[in-house]
Amino acid sequence: MKQFGGPAVFLDRNDINTDEIIPAKYLTEITKTALKPHLLEDLLLDGKPFDHQSPAMQRARVVITRANFGCGSSREHAVWAFEVNDINIIIAESFARIFRQNMFNCGILAIELGRADLDRLFALPGNVEVAVDLQQSTMTAISDAPAHPAVSCTFTLNSLDRDLVAAGGWLNFADQRY
Repeated sequence: MKQFGGPAVFLDRNDINTDEIIPAKYLTEITKTALKPHLLEDLLLDGKPFDHQSPAMQRARVVITRANFGCGSSREHAVWAFEVNDINIIIAESFARIFRQNMFNCGILAIELGRADLDRLFALPGNVEVAVDLQQSTMTAISDAPAHPAVSCTFTLNSLDRDLVAAGGWLNFADQRY
C-alpha cells in the first residue's frame, strides 16, 4: 500500500484557487512533468508572493491549508501539479468538490479537519512532519521544535476514496479490480 506523509508546508489562507495552484498559461503543456516547476507560482499569502521554489516547498510531501481549497475551475492540471511534485496529502477545512475528487482519482489523500484541529496544526513551530494511518483514519503532526507535543487528529473517508488513494489512484484501482 502507498505510504502517506512527510514534511509539511503551511499555506495559511482560505479560497486558494486552481489558477493560483497552476497558472492557466501552463495548461497547454502536454506532460504532467512540465507542470512541476510552476506549482503555486502565482500564490499570494498575506499579499506577498509565495516562494514556490523554497527548500521547504521542494521537500514538502504534505500541504496544510485552510477552507475551500482548490476552488475555481475543475481542471485536473491543478491536482497533477501536486502529483508530479510528490505531494501525497493535502489537509484543509474543506475542498472544492471536483478538486477533491480529482485528488482521490490521482491517489492524493484529501483530509478534511475542523477549524480547531487546523489551528492546532498551524500553531506547531519549526519543521513539521505528518504521518497518516490510512486504515485507522488518523494523522499525527510532529514538530522538530523541542517540548512541543504532537498533534493527532482523526478524519473520515468513505470506502471508495480510501481504496482509490490506497491503490495510488483510479487507474491503478481499476487495473487491480477489473
